[in-house]
Amino acid sequence: MIKITSAGANKLIRTLEDEKSYILSIENNSKTYIRGEGEEAEIPQYDYEETSKKLNEIDEKVCKIKHAINVFNSTTYLPQLHITIDTALVKMAQLNIRKSILDNMRKHLPKVRITDFMGRMNRGVEYEFVNYDLDKVNNDYKEICEQIIEIQLALDTCNQTITFEIKW
Repeated sequence: MIKITSAGANKLIRTLEDEKSYILSIENNSKTYIRGEGEEAEIPQYDYEETSKKLNEIDEKVCKIKHAINVFNSTTYLPQLHITIDTALVKMAQLNIRKSILDNMRKHLPKVRITDFMGRMNRGVEYEFVNYDLDKVNNDYKEICEQIIEIQLALDTCNQTITFEIKW
């Protein structure tokens, strides 16, 4: 059993995934070999059972770490936001989607001349107009950015300071 922060647990997962990638690379390079006719075989070191065992151990550790993170996220309350971490993560994803939409909207000019393209018949001068209050969109965009920052700072503080246990 170890005590670790969420940030530490995620770093541990990256380390384990890096080790797994290394083992898979070694396996890929040594699971087969080529021998020319009349040549002496140079068989690379490879043990299927040992390799499979190591990969399974890594996968099991990653599962336990991710489960511990999920339990931590669903039970740890962020008092400054009045929600749990898992709710904060969902809320932040929703806000980021809305932020992207508002960012697009705020970049539109109030009135844009439409140019002739793709063989469309010229029916005279046409304009495209925004059908919303640009100032309101800009203000909402800024407000959403502030909400995202508030959530991220609360998550950063929690992820760096509060520990939980991982049972091996």
